Amino acid sequence: MQTISPETLKQRLDNGDPLVMIDVREDWEYQTCHIEGSKHVPMSQVMGQLDNLDKSAETVFICHHGMRSQQVAQYLETQGFSRVYNLEGGVDQWARTVEPDMEQY
Repeated sequence: MQTISPETLKQRLDNGDPLVMIDVREDWEYQTCHIEGSKHVPMSQVMGQLDNLDKSAETVFICHHGMRSQQVAQYLETQGFSRVYNLEGGVDQWARTVEPDMEQY
């Protein structure tokens, strides 16, 4: 599993790179704040969504601080996903460094 910094993710999004972003936080967390363009798949539902995910796509997993998304990314690597990234510091670090107007919790 690789990691990606919020700044690098922002740069890649601005460049139009075809990244899939999956936010694994709970509903209330996602509703509070999320990165535009991210898809919400709570951690508890990821296993049921495996068939809907492209194993070859560059996929960035996101949570609050990067711990839950790291667990999901590591698990998906064992399932044959080869281009998975964990967002360093999660949405919290994204809000601090990239999108300071984002609501935080």
